[in-house]
Amino acid sequence: MKKILLTSLLFVSIASLAQGFLHRDGQKIVDGNGKNVLLRGLGLGGWMVQEGYMLQTQPFASPQYQIRQKIQEVIGEEGTKEFYAVYKANGITKRDVDSLAKWGFNSIRLPMHYNLYTPPIEQEKNGEITWIEEGFTMTDNLLKWCAENKIYLILDLHAAPGGQGNDAAISDFDTTKPGLWQSETNQKKMIALWKKLASRYRDNPWIGAYDIINEPNWNFTGSNKNGCDENSNGPLRDLMVAVTKAIREVDTNHLIFIEGNCWGNNYNGIFPLWDDNLALSFHKYWNYNDKASIETMLGYREKYNVPIWMGESGENSNVWFKDVLTLVESNNIGWAFWPMKKIDNIAGVASVTKIPEYDVLLKYWRDGGQKPTPEFAKKTLMKIADNYKMENVTVKPDVVDAMFRQVQTDDTKPYKKNTVPGKIAATYYDLGTNGKAYFDNDFVNYRSVTGKDERWNLGNSMRNDGVDILPCKDKDSNGYQVSFIEDGEWIQYTVDAKQGNYNVAIRYSSEKAEGKLYVEIDGIKSKEITLSATAGDNKWKTVILSDIALKSGSNKVKVVFEKGGFNLNYFDFAINKTKK
Repeated sequence: MKKILLTSLLFVSIASLAQGFLHRDGQKIVDGNGKNVLLRGLGLGGWMVQEGYMLQTQPFASPQYQIRQKIQEVIGEEGTKEFYAVYKANGITKRDVDSLAKWGFNSIRLPMHYNLYTPPIEQEKNGEITWIEEGFTMTDNLLKWCAENKIYLILDLHAAPGGQGNDAAISDFDTTKPGLWQSETNQKKMIALWKKLASRYRDNPWIGAYDIINEPNWNFTGSNKNGCDENSNGPLRDLMVAVTKAIREVDTNHLIFIEGNCWGNNYNGIFPLWDDNLALSFHKYWNYNDKASIETMLGYREKYNVPIWMGESGENSNVWFKDVLTLVESNNIGWAFWPMKKIDNIAGVASVTKIPEYDVLLKYWRDGGQKPTPEFAKKTLMKIADNYKMENVTVKPDVVDAMFRQVQTDDTKPYKKNTVPGKIAATYYDLGTNGKAYFDNDFVNYRSVTGKDERWNLGNSMRNDGVDILPCKDKDSNGYQVSFIEDGEWIQYTVDAKQGNYNVAIRYSSEKAEGKLYVEIDGIKSKEITLSATAGDNKWKTVILSDIALKSGSNKVKVVFEKGGFNLNYFDFAINKTKK
């Protein structure tokens, strides 16, 4: 029996090693079989580390400790503990991981807050380091769900002991206490935490890598407070070397990601590398998606014969997502997008519903005034926590489509099945990129290059494309309308039709402008129709565009806005029975 058991364990070990520990092979990340692995991942931002912009508390409470203070002010200490227990339980579950695997992700980046694993130094006695089981249990559960879905889990120390950067929200940095770079005790705690994690997970091949410090941004010697002009970065290099050494004392299996200063991108003074199983991470936001934008990292890959990974990106339009992923994948660079869930969000794979009562809390926190009752506040916050469940969020199919299908093809596909005779909501235009599924003048944000913070969807509603969408209260609406229409823009719909000539009822509104549009099918244009002003954006009117010929089956119907300035609710296609 003992021999059988040992043989079984050997087979399990061999099977695990066969699929993998991810590791460095020159400039590539490969699995246990030496096969190149292109990581396609999502960061679980907001679960273990809250940031104000995800909860819409940023103007008055950006780091997590401030958010917690605001919550405790209205529901007390015990109520706050109860809220956070439910928030964390609902934030990420097996259903979330199952969904990510179904959509095409093969990896998850877990942004960890150290205080779920070990107390702050202010709570320790005599310099000792103690442990908290909660964070390890959360990680264990997530790792189990990842393994069941054959997804790699990348551990990311997002909030290091004391906080690792002047951009306080990222690492929950409390400026009234010693930060990571101001406290040797905090650094020792960070090193010990990584050694503890490595010891716990050293034999698990579904741990993809250790991302040992997220987005350090600190001025060691330079004038830029976020470390963007640092030339040596000595303290950062020394700490990453020390962490690596501690990990390797217990774990020689796992890949380690390192990050530069200035939110991960300033590698001055970090080289030469000190371990044979390292890879470089960089973060990319709001800049152009040409090869020049990643040239520095490509140069590091070539010079130091090391893999590179885009460990964080996102918070932009679908066009930007498609372009950046096309760029990095064509250069054999894996990626992890950010984040999974935010309140009232279009630029992510899932949106958490914001209830009206939450706006009451936000207003009180921001402006003061009459304090909500503890009962009202707790009911509101517990409902928000409930809305974080995967079954309660709104999944964004257009975002997922941009990140996976659109990277492979320019073809468009239906957002919804649009069947006529029948009604088509204006916002149910095709999935696809600008110039293919639609054309809009504003469709991307390049603010870190241009200095202009441009919105690509002026309504910030429903979809993450350039098409501008607002909530709609008109009758027979799907809840949304296309708005801010400009001259020359257009939208395309895939329409499954019964053959015939159709009259199309166009439901629209307009404050003052006189709009004009026509329909184009297979290069053939309909007559142009004028949309006279309705004397109000909320005063809706219907006009008929006649004689639109559709073939049996699938049709690509392009609606071209010759002159904009109006809002669109829907198109209602009815067969013209007088036509033969």
